[in-house]
Amino acid sequence: MREFDSVAAAVLGDAPAGGADGPVAEPMARIGAAVKQGRLEEASELAEQAVAESAATLGDEHPDVLHLRELTAYIAYLATDPLRSFHLSLDLARIRHRLGDPRGAYGNVQSAAAAWRAVREPVQGLDLGRDLIAVWSELAAQDGPAADDLDQLEKARSRMGRLAERARKATGERPAVQ
Repeated sequence: MREFDSVAAAVLGDAPAGGADGPVAEPMARIGAAVKQGRLEEASELAEQAVAESAATLGDEHPDVLHLRELTAYIAYLATDPLRSFHLSLDLARIRHRLGDPRGAYGNVQSAAAAWRAVREPVQGLDLGRDLIAVWSELAAQDGPAADDLDQLEKARSRMGRLAERARKATGERPAVQ
């Protein structure tokens, strides 16, 4: 799974964590230990606290803060909170896109897409999918990994059609699809 690979690798010890020697090293170690031991509620609380503290000292868009936010989205995904994971990941994609980081933005879009696929309610999936596809399309319109991987965007658009059909059956009406 490409979506949360870099975050998972950092948490599980397969890759260096962002800020491994910096101000977020100690919180990252505690969060990683909680995730490894399956204490996801504790990990989520630790991650939220680390994001707040790091953002206050380093700034909201510091690389270490963005990495902690990615970790928070990953923990939400593991804890079967796809809505939270989706919103965190899509917000990160927007930030990274604005900062001129197409690879990071696309990785966050992929994470948002993974969370979106975990949403089972079709009308909600349509609403989230519209936001996802809007950001994804913006990324794909420029040079970078999103433009090089258009088949994934097309798969997301196809899922929107299936969600629209499921929503129509569930509600008896035809929702708009973008």
